[in-house]
Amino acid sequence: MVIFGEYFSCMKLSVVIVNYNVEYFLEQCLISVREAMRGIDGEVFVVDNNSIDGSVKMVKEKFPEVKLIVNHENVGFSKANNQAIRQSKGEYVLLLNPDTVVESDTFRKVIDFMDSHPDAGALGVKMVDGSGKFLPESKRGLPTPEAAFYKMFGISKLFPKSKRFSKYHLGYLDEDQVHEVEVLAGAFMLLRKKVLDEIGLLDESFFMYGEDIDLSYRIIKAGYKNYYYPGTRIIHYKGESTKKSSVNYVIVFYKAMVIFAKKHYTHKNAKLFTSLINIAIYFRAFLALLSRLFSVLLMPFIDGSLLFLGMLAIKKFWGSFKFTDVNYYPDEYVKYVIPSYIAVWLLSVYFNGGYDKPLRIKKSSVGMLIGTVIILVFYALLPEQLRFSRAIILMGTVWGISIMALVRYVLYKAGADWVQIGNKKKKRLIVIGEPDEAERVISILNETSIKPEFIGKVSPVEAGEVDDEYLGNLSQVRDIITIYKIDEIIFCSKNISHQKIIDLMAELQGTGVDYKIAPEDSLSIIGSNSINTQGDLYTVNISTINKPDNRRMKRLFDIVMSLLSLIFYPILVFFVKHPLGLLKNIFLVLGGKKSWVGYHESEELDIHLPKIRKGVLSPLLTPESSKVTVDAINKANLLYARDYSVIKDFNIFMNNIKYLGD
Repeated sequence: MVIFGEYFSCMKLSVVIVNYNVEYFLEQCLISVREAMRGIDGEVFVVDNNSIDGSVKMVKEKFPEVKLIVNHENVGFSKANNQAIRQSKGEYVLLLNPDTVVESDTFRKVIDFMDSHPDAGALGVKMVDGSGKFLPESKRGLPTPEAAFYKMFGISKLFPKSKRFSKYHLGYLDEDQVHEVEVLAGAFMLLRKKVLDEIGLLDESFFMYGEDIDLSYRIIKAGYKNYYYPGTRIIHYKGESTKKSSVNYVIVFYKAMVIFAKKHYTHKNAKLFTSLINIAIYFRAFLALLSRLFSVLLMPFIDGSLLFLGMLAIKKFWGSFKFTDVNYYPDEYVKYVIPSYIAVWLLSVYFNGGYDKPLRIKKSSVGMLIGTVIILVFYALLPEQLRFSRAIILMGTVWGISIMALVRYVLYKAGADWVQIGNKKKKRLIVIGEPDEAERVISILNETSIKPEFIGKVSPVEAGEVDDEYLGNLSQVRDIITIYKIDEIIFCSKNISHQKIIDLMAELQGTGVDYKIAPEDSLSIIGSNSINTQGDLYTVNISTINKPDNRRMKRLFDIVMSLLSLIFYPILVFFVKHPLGLLKNIFLVLGGKKSWVGYHESEELDIHLPKIRKGVLSPLLTPESSKVTVDAINKANLLYARDYSVIKDFNIFMNNIKYLGD
């Protein structure tokens, strides 16, 4: 039997990884697993839950030794793990998340611990996030009604070391000591196979979340112990397929807790727990929605309020100056006309990206000017009795531009990191690796959109003299960060072990730098605290079409062109091949079911691109181009996504009017 390391008579370890649309993280995880499996008789399973990001192809091409199970639907975490466990042959089964990185000796250490502790049913390890910070979910207690209450309502965060209030994450236990614990995290859960044979596999009524708590509890009930073992560490980027601040996450997670309570608690306690959960769901969902609304509406509300106050003052000033009557303009002007102006200005600022974070003064100013042009055009079309004053509009524009700029400047000076004055500060990076690999990584960086101000190389050797092309060695990294004002470190995992990477992350705590890892022979550079954070993943950029302002302008283009097509429909019927189809497409685009321009579709496409609406037209310009090759289609779609602009959509639309009804 061919294995990762040597030949053994009895298989020791089966690693099970469930993947869902995290190709780049899975690749890095498998690279670290491959290294950690050296010298261990084992097998690795990847169960893919119907990913569409190229994960399956990547595993087949780069990790042929992996036993791949491909599901054609998302069957959930529990069922997917069980599929592999039933086929596994190891004495131990490790459940491992795809957004993790293990040290090279992690598997050897945890196996040795389990071998020397026959009372152990399962084991978890010390987990750190992408910045090297300890993750409290490495060790947990059971979600009793009391512990759950303190956790769900945030009391445990106020008293993280309290024996009473921090029972959920056991914050009072030393993170660097071995402990018996009640619950282990499913991100890294080493299980004794014979215990699984005795207590059963993961409960498939848990689709996602809660299954690790249920399994941990059943292990204890069967007379075995769960150990927290900090003798080795893993990086866990967290949240690979979910957004934990979302309302959906709150509902799914807490409903999993209800399933657990009904299964293991008495009827009375389960009822109490369920009541607490329902209260928590509404409470947390309300907070999540409130936070989102506050984030979205805060700046438009401030801008609108200041615009309104300014327009009132301008109205009185102009009435007094021009007509010697401070109340010259009627009440209707204040009730209807001024709010209409403000609405047009705010919408123009919005569509110009003036509320995209980070906020930029230039975008709000340009948005105000565009809004003024729109107002003046409509003003010219109004009857004489409804034209109050162009001067007030122009003074309102000057006021709006000035006050918006002032507000953003004050916020910037107050330290708001979501406001940007001037050009965005470019990152100063160092790459730690051997010359060839470091240059490969630098070439990837140069193909992305980050455009760093400074890139220096650091030798992966511990100490000693290095070549002139390097800034220094590993022992000098802290000084290099200080002297060169480094913002981010990129580790070449081909040249530096994951164990050393985690050591350095822990050692450099407090320096404020970010960390990323560049896997060998990969076009991705992965890192940061949470994989849901923008900028955590550097790849060759194909996502221009995914930028918020481009998505917004694309939708605005669809609406405008649909309305124009509807107005000029009596003329277009003479140019369009299928007039009834055009009418149908107009309403489909207006309703958001289609876009006027989308990717060119083919059953054989072999590239993953940002999702957009299905298009009436395509970047290949001629929808009848059925004989073009797959490579040509892939290239056209890639260029469209990478270099998108609304002008491109306009050109495709105008050049293909006869196909608008297809």
